[in-house]
Amino acid sequence: MKRVTLSKFGLLALFSASIVVAQADGGPDGATMKESDPGIPVADALVKEKCGTCHTPDAKGNLSRISWVRTTPEGWSQAIKRMVRLNGLAITPDESRAIVKSLSSSHGLAPQEALPVMYLAEKRTIDESNIPNETMRGACAACHSFAQTLSWRRSKLEWKQLQDLHVAMYSQADAQYRRPAEDSEQPAGRDPKDKMLRGEYALTYMAKTAPLHTPEWAAWRSRQSVPRLAGEWLVVASAPGQGRFVGSFSVKPGKSADEFVTSSTLRSLTNGGTVSRSGAGIVYAGYSWRGSSKGAAAAGKPDDLASAARETMWFAPDQQSAIGRWYWGDYQEFGLDVKLIRATAAPAVLAVVPGPVKAGTKGTQFRIVGHNLPVSLTPADIDLGVGVTATKIVSASPQELVVTADVAAGAASGQRNVAVGGAVLEQAFPVYSKIDYIKVTPETAVSRLGGIKFPKGYAQFDATGFENGIDGKQGTADDIAVGPVDVTWSTQEYLAVYYDDDAKYVGALSPAALFTPNSEGPNPARRFGRNNYGDVWVVATAKAEKDKFGKPLTARSYMVVTVPAYQKWDQPEVSQ
Repeated sequence: MKRVTLSKFGLLALFSASIVVAQADGGPDGATMKESDPGIPVADALVKEKCGTCHTPDAKGNLSRISWVRTTPEGWSQAIKRMVRLNGLAITPDESRAIVKSLSSSHGLAPQEALPVMYLAEKRTIDESNIPNETMRGACAACHSFAQTLSWRRSKLEWKQLQDLHVAMYSQADAQYRRPAEDSEQPAGRDPKDKMLRGEYALTYMAKTAPLHTPEWAAWRSRQSVPRLAGEWLVVASAPGQGRFVGSFSVKPGKSADEFVTSSTLRSLTNGGTVSRSGAGIVYAGYSWRGSSKGAAAAGKPDDLASAARETMWFAPDQQSAIGRWYWGDYQEFGLDVKLIRATAAPAVLAVVPGPVKAGTKGTQFRIVGHNLPVSLTPADIDLGVGVTATKIVSASPQELVVTADVAAGAASGQRNVAVGGAVLEQAFPVYSKIDYIKVTPETAVSRLGGIKFPKGYAQFDATGFENGIDGKQGTADDIAVGPVDVTWSTQEYLAVYYDDDAKYVGALSPAALFTPNSEGPNPARRFGRNNYGDVWVVATAKAEKDKFGKPLTARSYMVVTVPAYQKWDQPEVSQ
């Protein structure tokens, strides 16, 4: 799988106002193909005023090019900036924001289309597993993430013209498109001497996978409505290196129907500490939240939860829940994974502490954290799952139940649901027999030198214990994630050359696994006066868990510490 850093992506997936006639795959070029799909009319007066000079209108209300594409708020923001820089579009910031709002609604993505690629807007660095084959990887994911491509819907002609634009602007695109598709992707019966090229395959694939008109979009156009998000929400969140949080998220109406003012409070389930935040957000297309917030106190360290953050969230079409990420850092390396649930009079279970429990444990104390929980209960009213029996209620309040429970010695390993007063939290905690191995996440990481002229790019690591699944093999789909493991952290040399000394210079790893890179620039103390860059292993050594030989369990992650990002690709700030 290709690892992509989503905080940087090019402008490759934008449409151009001009028609490029270069050919990439030997087929008809975009200048000679005819549009066969009906366009999506543009009704907004400001869009027609600002875009209609170059994008000519027709009798059906379509604007050339624009009416045959759909994309996210980020996509439309990029397109406007491209028109300003390359085609001289005169537009004010307020007009630009209004057009992004309008086109994100009339020519946007349906919620079901946007959800699989939300990680792009959330600025996550992940291993993309949605690339169908090596042909598509080479054609559409060699230079930017595949999510960048899948964030657009186009007619076949528009996909072809996008290919032509790539060929005209990026020489490497022409080389990629002219390579033969993988043998496994070649059409049956085709002459082996006349192999299908990557560009030809990609055009067919994208026209079928991401067409302009889809059932999802047709359904959403009729359902799309003003977002009614004002009210109280419950928050469940987690941050790498800092654990789990619960709290509240208050939403009040803003200046317009799709703008909101927010305040939130998060409480750590690890140490009880709290952080309060305030901010604002915009909702595009009825479901796609883009916002910003900051803590009441000034941030005192890079990973401080009070840091000014950007918010990207996907609200479910019924407007009863949302998922997303609140992120910060010069490379968006810090963040909270959040889930919102609308607060109602009904009870809700948000989290169970401490989390994993070992089979055969007696007298384990559980804290069931929730909302409007019933307080008049008996142990029999609390369902902790198969093999786990509540024996005593220690305390009860609408926000938290404390119960004592026994775990049967033969309880099967796996996640348990918790049910209280009609509220159910799925996969609330795991029961396990032993920890067979540990894993460091992320399994590969990038950090960037800085601190003099450029900002540092940090890296945070976690260690998680796993029990082998029913197949008894490590690293298979049936393995059970037990939870965080208490470990000792260290860095070790990744031996690339015989005199490697990267571990001495790249930076420092804290006891909490936060890596702080060294400064950028030549280092006279290093051989050849090199920068402090290098690659190392980040190693976790378990303090208690041991393997079958009695040695502590260990795991490691590969980290590259590289130079600053001297040039960053345009990043649209669609909520400002």
